[in-house]
Amino acid sequence: MFTNYFSGGGEKAIMEQRILIVEDEESINRAVSAKLTKEGYTVYSAACIKEGADLYSKHNAELIICDINLPDGNGLDFCELVRRENDVMFLFLTALDTEIDMINGYEAGADDYITKPFSLAVLCEKVKAIMRRINGGESGNIIVSGPMTLFISENRAKKDGEYLNLTANEQKLLIYFMENPGRILSKNSLLSAIYDIDGNFVDENTLAVNIRRLREKIEKDPSKPSMIKNVRGLGYIWEEDCKKL
Repeated sequence: MFTNYFSGGGEKAIMEQRILIVEDEESINRAVSAKLTKEGYTVYSAACIKEGADLYSKHNAELIICDINLPDGNGLDFCELVRRENDVMFLFLTALDTEIDMINGYEAGADDYITKPFSLAVLCEKVKAIMRRINGGESGNIIVSGPMTLFISENRAKKDGEYLNLTANEQKLLIYFMENPGRILSKNSLLSAIYDIDGNFVDENTLAVNIRRLREKIEKDPSKPSMIKNVRGLGYIWEEDCKKL
């Protein structure tokens, strides 16, 4: 396997920002490692999941850049395994370029997805954007409430550390609720929040269905909701306290 690991100390002083690359194509691994090292990151490289897991346990990288098809397993499984216990950011770098491949990647917990062939410059910019998020560069775009974490700028949400698979309407409702905790939100205001600009009809039944489905995904017991509660005759309320980060 790759023994010539790259270490930090590049042209730009980015202290203690560690990146793990898990990629079995040696030319790609070396090119990405060299580019990111030149940008000042501390980079560790592996050619398989076992080696990547060992390096991660030793160095606790902030970002993992990973292929999906690897000699000893599937990068999706590796991502799910790591994300169960850690908040490390994950970027897939793979030749799998269909829509379902990308959806599978995001559902596994990836923060970004790049298909091969790719531009090293674009990869670098994506890495920088991820690192800015890690370092609080998107302050105010994250809301935490009980088991929920909402990433507004990314249009994504986590429950108990796991990313949720939400529809567009469910995501709009979740953002609206979490941006207005403790306020009774009328059905009309909620309908406005999910209004379909393409002209598809949105009515109170559609709203009720979307709220029911959202509860099924975020509530411990959807039949006895603790976050989204009905206020008879008035609308709904998000009962949990919310904190913006």
